[in-house]
Amino acid sequence: MNKRTSVLIIYTGGTIGMIRHPASGILMPFDFGDLYTHFPVLRNFNFNLDFHSLDPLLDSSNMTPPFWVKLADVIQSRYNSYDGFVVLHGSDTMAYTASALSFMLENLSKPVILTGSQLPIGVVRSDGRENFINAIEIASACEGDCPVVPEVAICFDNMLYRGNRTTKFNAENFGAFLSVNFPPLAEIGVHIKYRRDLILPMTTEPLKVHTQLDSRIAVLKLFPGITAETVSAILTAKNLQAVILETFGAGNAPIFPWFLDLLKEAIGKEIIILNVTQCKGGTVEMGKYETSAELQKIGVIGGADITTESAVAKLMYLLGAGYSSDEVKKLLQTPLCGEMTV
Repeated sequence: MNKRTSVLIIYTGGTIGMIRHPASGILMPFDFGDLYTHFPVLRNFNFNLDFHSLDPLLDSSNMTPPFWVKLADVIQSRYNSYDGFVVLHGSDTMAYTASALSFMLENLSKPVILTGSQLPIGVVRSDGRENFINAIEIASACEGDCPVVPEVAICFDNMLYRGNRTTKFNAENFGAFLSVNFPPLAEIGVHIKYRRDLILPMTTEPLKVHTQLDSRIAVLKLFPGITAETVSAILTAKNLQAVILETFGAGNAPIFPWFLDLLKEAIGKEIIILNVTQCKGGTVEMGKYETSAELQKIGVIGGADITTESAVAKLMYLLGAGYSSDEVKKLLQTPLCGEMTV
């Protein structure tokens, strides 16, 4: 690096920020203000580190859209003071937060790298130390005056993934995340090997932060034997605006008359229904089989290869932005920040 870059570390809560108290043995939040004492290796890097802790700290299972707004506000308020940001976050809902930030931070031109760990940073075998140091190095990486990774990404287990392409698939292994439908942005070994052809291009437009999120959505996961009562209960929920329909395979669903009638009734009430596959890899192909062609006929929208996490965030963003129903349907089928392949 040609200059001494500055990185802001934002702690939201989660496993990575826990350390065992030397006297009681109880796990308690780590004092990131004392970083260089615990991580002297950081002194060898050519960057400045500052720390900000959100209040209250949250287990990621308690993460909500208002907390995403609070996080986005911190990034916006410090945006001109730092070259990159590292967000320490619990792994359980990290893919949701990364997806949400990717839509909320329009025209992002600096790295926002989320990381966490499967074991607390104060445990001897913790994966947190390596994830943390890798994330800082990536957030500070520049070529000339340009950041190498000007987008929201997740750094975990020596891999860097586009944030809105990830899903947590393993609760025990250090390799907790997958990005099946999009290759890693970087692989971390002796050297960090960036895939510059995959990283989003740098923008010179000013950052625009979207903080209006509409959470009046639902996720309906299909399974053999699902009843009309269950489907109806979700589709008739009060104030419902959109449903993510998790279908089988390439976007297939039962074509029972009662099922299609319930969907048609919901669509007639201007409820948007987005078809997303339950599979970790692959894409929705509306019309490939009869069972998805029927969905297409009644107005269900195909979600291509978007993840459920990203679909949740994208719908909240689009509905909150005040787009019309037709505009939302069009934008759901349009990549906005690399979240899907069409």
